[in-house]
Amino acid sequence: MTSTDSTPGPDPAPFISCVTAQNPSPMTLAGTNTYLIGAPGSESLTLVDPGPAETAEAHLDAVRTAAQGRRIELILLTHRHEDHAGAVELFHEATGAPVRAHLPELCRAATPLTDGERLVVADTVILALHTPGHTSDSCCFQVPSAGSDGAILTGDTILGSGTSMLDHPDGRLVDYLASLARLRAEGDATVLPGHGPALDSVAQAADEYLEHRRARVRQVREALADLGDDAAHVTAARLAERIYPDVDERVAAVAEMTVAAHLDYVRSSTS
Repeated sequence: MTSTDSTPGPDPAPFISCVTAQNPSPMTLAGTNTYLIGAPGSESLTLVDPGPAETAEAHLDAVRTAAQGRRIELILLTHRHEDHAGAVELFHEATGAPVRAHLPELCRAATPLTDGERLVVADTVILALHTPGHTSDSCCFQVPSAGSDGAILTGDTILGSGTSMLDHPDGRLVDYLASLARLRAEGDATVLPGHGPALDSVAQAADEYLEHRRARVRQVREALADLGDDAAHVTAARLAERIYPDVDERVAAVAEMTVAAHLDYVRSSTS
């Protein structure tokens, strides 16, 4: 991943606004995107991903400004990572809104989300899609009314720039490939990612991600073939040095986890 100044902007899709937290880095790009969802004229909003604890108070002020007096009725989390969920306690206490996520331990005054669940909040339908891979609890949120093809808030399953990582062993490549194939079936819905700018078509983005992962699998298979008898004992760290020879030291551990996920996938599929 590379740093970028690009964000979705304040109004990336009908019924949806965005406030980007001030936590830029090679992993978070311009920062974590927090989304507010609600039909025009509704008195409330759904908030997706309150962002990290480190910027929580300032980010809460920015979100309140963007909400323009409308109350936060529900908080949704795309997944457990701190840069998305770290501020959840402050936002829950400040707004009184229940928090829903795939994992029970992330919920506040509410039950966990189920795959395919239909939510109606702020006069807007939101569909919860369980899309494991980046993490086992990753979810996307589909807003069918947001434009002619709708929009999908993808968290870290699909980013606005570069590719995502797999938090192995919790995040598994076999799950990720299935999640990407599921998203590809949603056609030209706008991608509203957890980091980076909006993308025009979830089908196109998912196709590109699938091809990228297949290419990485081929790289791992070729590397193992080159190693011969040593392949059975090679570590993800050693393969990462070969596959990512010029990786930024700040994301080296993440690169190793992602390679570990691919190595596990290859070994599982050949056992």
